Amino acid sequence: MKTFDVGALRQAMAKLRLDGPNDLVQRTLAQHGLSVPGEGTGFQPPFGPSGAQSAADPVPPGASITTDRFSCKAGSREYLAYLPASAGKGIRGMIVMLHGCTQTPADFARGTGMNALAEEHRLLILYPHQSRGENAQSCWNWFSIGDQRRGRGEPEILAQMTLDLAGRHKVPRDRIFVAGLSAGAAMAVILGQTHPDVFAAVGAHSGLPFGAARDVPSAFAAMNGNDPGQTAPRRDARPTPTIVFHGSADRTVHPLNGERIAAATLAAGPDQTVLERKTGRIGSRGYSREITALVDGRILLEHWIVNGLGHAWSGGKPGGSYTDPQGPDASAEMVRFFLDRPAR
Repeated sequence: MKTFDVGALRQAMAKLRLDGPNDLVQRTLAQHGLSVPGEGTGFQPPFGPSGAQSAADPVPPGASITTDRFSCKAGSREYLAYLPASAGKGIRGMIVMLHGCTQTPADFARGTGMNALAEEHRLLILYPHQSRGENAQSCWNWFSIGDQRRGRGEPEILAQMTLDLAGRHKVPRDRIFVAGLSAGAAMAVILGQTHPDVFAAVGAHSGLPFGAARDVPSAFAAMNGNDPGQTAPRRDARPTPTIVFHGSADRTVHPLNGERIAAATLAAGPDQTVLERKTGRIGSRGYSREITALVDGRILLEHWIVNGLGHAWSGGKPGGSYTDPQGPDASAEMVRFFLDRPAR
């Protein structure tokens, strides 16, 4: 029988200031004889942000937005795809954007401003949609063992969806990337480990490391900054190039998780050297950035810590949920990091 620290779980839930219903969490806690803190006043699951659902930015002439459903043996999901008007000059790459909890693809597109960058850089953007039928709060199930492996569950659905769309638009196979926020970032990290042959690099904003949780109780623990002992370097870990963004004031996903994503990336790689350490300020947000390169000069890791940033997309746009317009533009920095990858 699995055991966990009930006191630590209660404290984690209380510190996260949760609100909004979640049947999965409530059922799991009930099985362990726990009550839901603040029940009757609202309870939100600890798997990511909630906020407004808004339409994506207007589509410029020549660009297109497609909504569809993809199905494969592992399952099916709906998605939104943005093809820029500039695609007529040739697609340079593709970014899969995984939203956080309670967000929608359109909401995430507006908040990150990624469609405008797609026009500038000739990128195809894929926004998979996690429905409430698969998770009560539309969270990617990063904390489920069945969704942390190749060949099954959400990683396989997302990888096959990506390959299908990339094939139809003739995207170069070494220019496919994945990024996400919160639960979406945790799933992006999983994809970087389960499908390194598909995704050339990962962008993780306010996310968690691979294997940080195996169920709901350990998800609470991981998000609160506790290490359930499952994030030690794995012998089969992949050194997938990764750019990490995390706010120093994030009270939903503890900043230690960003550090653990960075540490796991470095532990999986060969010998490295720190290329650059930099601090600066944009608007009211100070930041630190550390770049780690391999001995041949290829960048393996870029780790940003944004001072005073909470659980929100750094440099995000108005109209989208969980965005902060102050500080570095995480979308622009991720696109730069992705497109700087050398061809395989």
